[in-house]
Amino acid sequence: MKMNCIAVDDELLALKKIERFAEKIDYLNLLGTFDNALSTFSFLRENKVDLIFLDIQMDEFTGIQLLETLKDPPYVILTTAFDEYALKAYELDVVDYLLKPIPFERFVKATEKVYARFLKDHNNHTPAPTQHPVENNDTAEYTFIKSGNKTVKVYFDKILYIEGQRDYLQIHTEDSRIMTLLNFKKMQELLDDQKFIRVHKSYIISIDKIDYIENNTIKIKDKLIPVSSTYKIAFQNLLHKKNFL
Repeated sequence: MKMNCIAVDDELLALKKIERFAEKIDYLNLLGTFDNALSTFSFLRENKVDLIFLDIQMDEFTGIQLLETLKDPPYVILTTAFDEYALKAYELDVVDYLLKPIPFERFVKATEKVYARFLKDHNNHTPAPTQHPVENNDTAEYTFIKSGNKTVKVYFDKILYIEGQRDYLQIHTEDSRIMTLLNFKKMQELLDDQKFIRVHKSYIISIDKIDYIENNTIKIKDKLIPVSSTYKIAFQNLLHKKNFL
């Protein structure tokens, strides 16, 4: 079983070294390399990544800032030329901390540690987080979403639709809009798949909030949302279950 991984470092030579090392380890599948932290957001949103080799000190957006922004990050091995971040690495629950220049033997030891944890977690199949009932309402549920520096309570029964906007998701509710770096995959894991469905690469909608459907367009409040061919059959099947058609 292979682990999908990426490397993020603003030093080309450091990325090339990780590439060479990863090629020698049969359980690592290096999906890509990035020379800055910001460019990884879109990739993490659309791809399953199990492990990040992450440099700490980068211009504009550091590795630490990237980790603090991600709601549910993959396993992380920090790579750095400085040892003063060890305590911060511990606080962020990274798996290992490699000092440059990284010897191959030390690289192998770190990846073996991650792989052992990866296999254990895969075999145990950790259940999805439990959603908590809202006070004074036995049927409503909510979750907490990180939005900038805030963590916002979001009630599922108030969500109209969720819209992808470049590196962000915007959650449209009955009374607010919430921006988050959570990706579509993680968002769908939080939602009830009998009430919410992805209908386009840029949209998840609440079935209960649909005003009408015309051809390949959904009307929710004042928003017209397209249904793409990729998601059309699954959408129609769910509508049949709900007796829409």
